[in-house]
Amino acid sequence: MQVYGAIEAGGTKFVCAIAPSPGDPFIERVSFPTTTPSETIEQAVSFFRKYSLKGLGVASFGPLDLDTASPTYGYITATPKLSWVNTDLLGPLRKAFNVPMILDTDVNGAALGEMRYGAAQDVPSVVYFTVGTGIGGGTVVNGRTLHGLVHPEMGYIPLKRHESDHYQGNCPYHGDCLEGMACGPAIQARWGPASNALPADHPAWELEAYYLAQAVTTVVYTLSPHRVILGGGVMHQAQLFPLIRQKTLELLHNYITNPTTPEAMEKFIVPPGLGDDAGIRGALELAHMAVD
Repeated sequence: MQVYGAIEAGGTKFVCAIAPSPGDPFIERVSFPTTTPSETIEQAVSFFRKYSLKGLGVASFGPLDLDTASPTYGYITATPKLSWVNTDLLGPLRKAFNVPMILDTDVNGAALGEMRYGAAQDVPSVVYFTVGTGIGGGTVVNGRTLHGLVHPEMGYIPLKRHESDHYQGNCPYHGDCLEGMACGPAIQARWGPASNALPADHPAWELEAYYLAQAVTTVVYTLSPHRVILGGGVMHQAQLFPLIRQKTLELLHNYITNPTTPEAMEKFIVPPGLGDDAGIRGALELAHMAVD
């Protein structure tokens, strides 16, 4: 039986899965640490060699070169994960498997998974933010992921610094951008414990919501999505959602006619319906799109 293959390539771990179709239960799913490019990609190749692939979808950390006319198409480019800078990710996979493939960002993949099978099935456009070790954002409009000059880099949105926050930021490129101020390592650098060790009433969450609400407001004004999904490890802190919704309402200041109420915000800013499976489901959908 031919199957669809998927890779969710993260900076910490790779997830590989196969399924008869994108929405079906996994036939097999594995994960392994992201080590060196050659070792990690070879582990993925070894996993898929056991199966007859119909197509392969890859949703990867970036930045990525997604220009199919570029000589470095399929490369991970100027990533903060220095050992992966200028890594040809797609090339070894194409060499190993002569099947249709699509590469996209991990967050575009998660957004696509949520639109097909998760919390955005009932809307025509969605922005998906992942908030964890880093921060990224992806967009799907009418079933297609958004690309342009490169691809969305929402993790580097400039922010207005909170007046009480003197943390310099941890982004190696911009310092105090969204990722620099609101990712998991930034929370730990300020407060000591990791984010999952902080109590629900810790002042860290008010500050985190202040920055994430700015990010949501920015995409409301620039992309006008019908829904915003906030996933990733930091967003396992459920108390963040009401804080972000309220602060987003305050920042929008009734300029946007919808959503303008707390009730509407509960349907507009939501957690992922697929949980931590959004990315790998999106990668399976990319494989399906490559074939069809």
